[in-house]
Formats: sequence, structure tokens, C-alpha cells
Amino acid sequence: MEKVIMHVDMDAFFASVEIIDNPKLKGKPVIVGGTSERGVVATCSYEARKYGVRSAMPIYIAKTKCPHGIFIPTRMSRYKEASSEIFKVFSKLTPYVEPISIDEAYLDITESQRAPLELAKYIKDEVRKNTGLTLSVGISFNKFLAKLASDWNKPNGLKVITQDMVPEILFPLSISKVHGLGNKSVKRLNDIGVFTVEELYKLPLEILTEFFGKYGVEIYGRIRGIDKRKVEISRQRKSTGRESTLKRDTDDKDELKKYIRNFCISISKELTNKSISGKTITLKIKTSSFENHTKSKTLPLYISKEEDIYKEACEILDSIELNEKIRLIGVSISSLKESKIEQMTLFDI
Repeated sequence: MEKVIMHVDMDAFFASVEIIDNPKLKGKPVIVGGTSERGVVATCSYEARKYGVRSAMPIYIAKTKCPHGIFIPTRMSRYKEASSEIFKVFSKLTPYVEPISIDEAYLDITESQRAPLELAKYIKDEVRKNTGLTLSVGISFNKFLAKLASDWNKPNGLKVITQDMVPEILFPLSISKVHGLGNKSVKRLNDIGVFTVEELYKLPLEILTEFFGKYGVEIYGRIRGIDKRKVEISRQRKSTGRESTLKRDTDDKDELKKYIRNFCISISKELTNKSISGKTITLKIKTSSFENHTKSKTLPLYISKEEDIYKEACEILDSIELNEKIRLIGVSISSLKESKIEQMTLFDI
């Protein structure tokens, strides 16, 4: 039986919740995120997007692009409350729900007795009735195409992509729309004259594997309608971390290590509370020119204690030559597993 996968994505979720709570904001350029000059945009209304404002954009740039925008700090507890109501609607239709984020999910509706379009309409109506919010729905035979479809005609969109529409429907799209191709991969392909999916489609499998290794096989199949990923009912958390935009740009490593120390305290408490540990430490930095860089180190054993995480993160920082000042720093730990016994520290070895 051919799978029927639905991807549901809320429309400008944080901003939409703010507008629901304050109807005077309707039709105005609402920008939610850090309100300081060093903060970033979490999301914004479609009115703000017309000015070029986008998620993850520094607030000071958003203010330049949209000087009359209404800037609002995030209220995560309120967004989680709305999200809970939305996911209750999903769970009424199918037990196969995979949360991607607070405002996005995949649903496997293959076994439903109701028609896919009927289910999409039900979700839209119920969410609107319960929360006042709108969402966009994409329906297809795999996750990649369902997600692509949900983004097709936002906001409040609905799109179905069937087998007979592929690959031609994908050809005009930018390669940035292909799941798995990040900014660096897109640039590499752009550098050889590949900008659209149609141009990507014409590349031999050998070229893609040369570019991306084994992952090139997935990209090759994906734009031909092949995506074998299943809807995962329980998503295992792959990493946990903390990051912060600095009060001022700096290349002083001692100062950066103070931030790292606080991150490691918080991360260790979370790992301990959840009885998990990890063995891959990643340091993330964003330079004053807004370039992101990450560097990771995988250890021979699992750790969860603050001093261990701090030691490894600092070693990574010390190995990096800072050619310009840093505006953001973060630490994360991945390759997680449940801690069956009390973890030794690296100093116990």
C-alpha cells in the first residue's frame, strides 16, 4: 500500500499567537524574538516578511528593514500552551504523529478510513476553532514531498503531490528546497552552475556521490520521489545544548570560557535529570560578520558531568584560531544514551 503522509506547519506561529492574543496587531508587521539590539528574530508575521525580515535575522537588521515593525519578546509558555491544543487535534486522527518542533509535525494517515483532503480540512477547522490559528498542510506519498507541499502556498495552504506529478513538479524549484541540502551544499552546487532541481536532476549519481558521499545517493533518489524515512512516533532526542549572544563581541577566550562554564552547568543538570549521557561535544561560534562555525570532538566514553563537558569544550575552543571577534557562542552534547550506571569523570580514569 502506498503511504499517505501529511506534513502540518503552523503559519508564522509565534507571531500569529501574539496577534490572536492582541487583535490590534492584526495586519501589522509583528516581529517576535529578542528585543535587544543583539537579539535575533524568532519569527515574524507575513506583513513583516514583505520588508525582507526573516527568522534568525539580527534584530538590528530587522529594524533597519522594517523600522515601523512591532517588536515583541518571546513567550514560550504561551506558545507551548497553543501547541498542546494543536497536537491534541492531530492525535485524534492517527496515533502516528511525529513532532518536528513546537509548530510542525508529520502524520502517517495511510490507515485512515477518511480521505486525505477530508482529514486536512478537519485539522484546519478544528485548530482554527480551538486556537484561532491557521496552518498549512502538505500531503504526499513520502515525508520530503509532504513537507515541500505544505510550504507551497502558505499561509493557510493545502497542496497534494501525487506520484504522477514527480519529478516534473519539482524541476522549477530552487535546490535550496531539497531536504538535506544546506547553505554550504547549495553554494557548492551553485558554483558548478546548478541552481534548480531540474539542473540537479541531470547530474549523474557519480557526481552527487563525489560531492556528498553516501548522502549523495539519498539526494539523487529524493528528487526522483524516493524517500524511505518513516514517521517516527517517538523521536529520540539527538542532542542537547545551550548558546547565547554575547553582550559585546569579543575574542577573549577567558571571557568566552565563562559562558561555556554556565552552559556546561545547565547541560549537566539536564543530562543528570534525564539519566542520559553523551560522547560528542560540539562548540558553535558566530563571528561578528555573522558567519557560523562548529567544531566537534567525539570521546571514547560517555560523559554527563559538568567538569568533563567543560574540559572538552574548552579544549575545542583553545584549538580554534579566532581571526575575528565572536558575537555568539554555544555548546552541545550529542551521541546520547541512557545512563545505566553512575558515570565516571574523565579525571577518574
